Amino acid sequence: MTEFLVCEEDDDNRRLDRFVSENMLSVSRTNAASMILDGNVLLDGKVAKPSTRLRKGQQVDVSIPIAAASGIKPQDIKLDVIHEDDDILVINKPSGLPVHPGPGHLDGTLVNAIIARCPDIKGVGGTQRPGIVHRLDRNTSGVMVVAKNGAAHAEISNQIASRTATKIYEALVKGTLARPEAIINAPIGRDPYHRQRMAVVEEGRESITRYNVINRLRSFDLLQVRLLTGRTHQIRVHLSSIGHPVAGDELYGGGVSGISRQFLHSTLLAFIHPSSGKKVEYRSPLASDLECFLNSLV
Repeated sequence: MTEFLVCEEDDDNRRLDRFVSENMLSVSRTNAASMILDGNVLLDGKVAKPSTRLRKGQQVDVSIPIAAASGIKPQDIKLDVIHEDDDILVINKPSGLPVHPGPGHLDGTLVNAIIARCPDIKGVGGTQRPGIVHRLDRNTSGVMVVAKNGAAHAEISNQIASRTATKIYEALVKGTLARPEAIINAPIGRDPYHRQRMAVVEEGRESITRYNVINRLRSFDLLQVRLLTGRTHQIRVHLSSIGHPVAGDELYGGGVSGISRQFLHSTLLAFIHPSSGKKVEYRSPLASDLECFLNSLV
């Protein structure tokens, strides 16, 4: 599996091994250094040292071998398509569907479904994540866009990196927030005590989340959340860090009875269409399991 990462402004002067570790949840800093020394990490297509300092705009290619993965195979997995044209495929991703193959799920992913539906997409943006310009966690549902050609992939990826694309979510959190709206600006990096989690850490990457309360229900608040950056588990980490974890999110302290996954849904995605140059906006209604849990609180 190969991950293609682009250095942002706050990555300037960051060590390559630290950058890889902070962006790859399954890779420790020690493992990142070993991968770099073994030639499994390329900086702008060239080998580098773990201590190499990065500059904004550089591309880091991280290759992680996946046992028994000789290539991604097309699979006939039904997709809930919101919109499709020659450049993009917009879907309503269900909870439980991984976006791309990885350890523990070598198939049965969104990528397997995409290459079955759009055979020409192979290689767009990389062989292991064709068409993928952004991700949703496995148990997060909602609207996602896939780029069907190289030009669309480059354009939409740039909009996401430059923060001109709009990504809005709905999240239900435990407890009652003291402030009905706020911006959480706290750096996120790997949790030093739990390898499978991210956390607010002093030397993490700049991470900004804006929220506003749209409903109060018993001991929960329903939020509209806008991502101004796109870090791994960002919404989940930020809300947990202020004492209000996402309901159902056991990894970050939000476990509750009656819901088996985090109450987090991508409701709106807006960006400039790569061909027409016009702003397009796509929405996804709240997933049925989340709607059912919400109704149980009324």
